[in-house]
Amino acid sequence: MSKVSIEPIKPHIGGIVHVGKAHLCDDATVEACRAALEERGVLVFPRINLTDAEQLAFTDKFGERVSFTNSVPGGEGDDDSELYKITLDKEFNSEPEYVLGTWFWHIDGVTIDQPLPKATMLSARKLSPTGGQTEFASTLAAWACLPEEEKAAIADLQVIHRMEASMRPMYVDMPAERLGRYRSMATVMLHPLVWTQASGRKSLVLGTHADEIVGQSLPAGRSLLARLTEWCAQKQFTYSHEWQEGDFVIWNNCGVMHRVVPYDATSGRMMHRTTIMGAERLGHPLKQVQAA
Repeated sequence: MSKVSIEPIKPHIGGIVHVGKAHLCDDATVEACRAALEERGVLVFPRINLTDAEQLAFTDKFGERVSFTNSVPGGEGDDDSELYKITLDKEFNSEPEYVLGTWFWHIDGVTIDQPLPKATMLSARKLSPTGGQTEFASTLAAWACLPEEEKAAIADLQVIHRMEASMRPMYVDMPAERLGRYRSMATVMLHPLVWTQASGRKSLVLGTHADEIVGQSLPAGRSLLARLTEWCAQKQFTYSHEWQEGDFVIWNNCGVMHRVVPYDATSGRMMHRTTIMGAERLGHPLKQVQAA
């Protein structure tokens, strides 16, 4: 008899995983979760209360760990665990802008020159009394449900992604020092707007880091990106997770974008994140493409 069952949350997105902690790392559980992640996009393990060691053990069973946040506060760590502490607590984070940027739609690792991380895993350690929900939007379902005429119009578009674009909402005028910092942390990447994955499935690649569309004026390109983001954010494609302490959530970073509902910066809200390495490269550095 199977020790794991997965209950759908909404037709297009989300699943609740029912499994005892003792069976979390069973081969059958891991395989069921891998399959469900492709179908459901987001998996919730309610109040499973994983320790860091248990989260890392499950991460290692699920795939190869990867870290792309070693250069930001909360990501340095005192070991090689590649566990990132997401918080606005000043004890751990001296650069709040990086976390505040997660209050806007994004996909992890898009401005890093490496295969796109496959999955993100998050444990709730301390919550804010208000806000702090994580919202997810299926970019796979959003693409599938677009009218065919719109699919044809955008199928071959290329988008320039910049980390500095995702930081713009934090400033009226971005200081030169901050701009230099963000540019040093990431790479300007050129990605397809519509990504055909190795499985044949297609997804939209969107987020505040999506800065301009090649061949279009800035107003036209940014307007299209904003409208497509609004399309993805419709209720039928989204799931908002109301965290409880001890919850563990996994999402398919190759088919889901996410954002956090604003919360009290003094609350000490703390999430522990691990990330699974991806096997597919989404795009290439813009300079590399221009030089070709």
